[in-house]
Amino acid sequence: MLSLNSDRILPQHGVSRRDFLRVGSLALGGLTLPQLLRAEAAAGVRQSRKSVIMIYMVGAPPHQDMYDLKLDAPSEIRGECQPIATNVPGIQISHLMPQMAKIMDKCVPLRSVYGSPSGAHDSYICYTGRPKPTEPRGGWPSMGSIVSRVQGPAEPGVPAFIGLAPDAGHPPYGSPGLPGFLGVAHAAFRPSGPASKDMVLGDIGADRLRQRSQLLDGFDRFRRQAEETQAFAGLDEINQQALDILTSSRLAQALNVADESEATRTRYGQGNPGRYGDGAPRNLEHFLMARRLVEAGARVVTLNFGRWDFHSNNFTELRDTHLPWFDQGLSALIEDLHERGLADDVAVVAWGEFGRTPRINANAGRDHWPQVGGGLLAGGGFRTGQVIGATDRLGGEIADRPVHFGEVHASLYRHLGINPATTTVPDLSGRPRYVVDDYQPLPELG
Repeated sequence: MLSLNSDRILPQHGVSRRDFLRVGSLALGGLTLPQLLRAEAAAGVRQSRKSVIMIYMVGAPPHQDMYDLKLDAPSEIRGECQPIATNVPGIQISHLMPQMAKIMDKCVPLRSVYGSPSGAHDSYICYTGRPKPTEPRGGWPSMGSIVSRVQGPAEPGVPAFIGLAPDAGHPPYGSPGLPGFLGVAHAAFRPSGPASKDMVLGDIGADRLRQRSQLLDGFDRFRRQAEETQAFAGLDEINQQALDILTSSRLAQALNVADESEATRTRYGQGNPGRYGDGAPRNLEHFLMARRLVEAGARVVTLNFGRWDFHSNNFTELRDTHLPWFDQGLSALIEDLHERGLADDVAVVAWGEFGRTPRINANAGRDHWPQVGGGLLAGGGFRTGQVIGATDRLGGEIADRPVHFGEVHASLYRHLGINPATTTVPDLSGRPRYVVDDYQPLPELG
């Protein structure tokens, strides 16, 4: 019996159900075939091997304690983190990120990110580049879903969009990025844990699998009725990609980090695969898995990390539970991409949904601050070793070069070979929608 499980919220109806793929029993109307796959076989889908790894820092990290320290501010604002020199003269970052300091020439800290409309916790703006209140019917698609629709898979049997985002107590924390009005055919494929072992056929045989897939044809009328609600549009394509994955070992091999050398696995570390509060795991193996997935042909890989919503004990949490592990995983990923000759082909972005208050509260925490936040870019052939943007002396307002989430998305689309100024995807009414709002790629990135 083959099964692959992950929770999913259907995009238009809010229906929570278990997605699963079973070989051995194909249930009514193909409902046991996953909404885990995208599958639109567009012409010329192998034209690009560029990719993006997006790291969602769940709950919004404190920008002024990572990349934008304010030594000249009063103690109730500057906090406990101390600046250390990086390998780029003039750029300093937190002393809790010594590994990242060694490779700052390969990075671009963003110190003036804005665009979150309300300060409410939601991964939406990170994955779409758009504020949620502006969404059309069905919702804006995430970058991974748009790339799935526009470019399709680069390799047979490897979905274009893969989400290493385990479910969380607060559902937006566990989202890998939703397909929005593009529908379930372009949702993220979400492998999880031991399920990766179930993505190979074993002893059933490819011919027998194909025979069993024909059972689905008997349920066409049911599917057509279901499609009236748009909930199951694209299942035929999904079924085909399910078969592609099962008859190829490429994806299963990519998910098996045990194939890496002990030195590489030690370099990335393991972290903690357990959920942190209502947030995400601090799973360092996901950084390694993301690198393996883009090597295997995935175009967009998302992962979520930790729970950075430190309304209390901000500095204890940073020191003891988050920054040292994050420093290890992210620095290992960036260095590994360079050493493997992938730095120009793979762009990395790490960020949260907003920033944190300049003033430290009575519980030694920082609260929500949508006015400005931070992030980090690497790879992508970008012009690295520079900082983009600046905040004022207190770290609370943008002082120079505001950077909207949409500008970063435009830059990432350009890296992928998608022109953000001309490329559109159809919404539920057939209206063409640009992949990003009226924002241009960051010229500073080259």
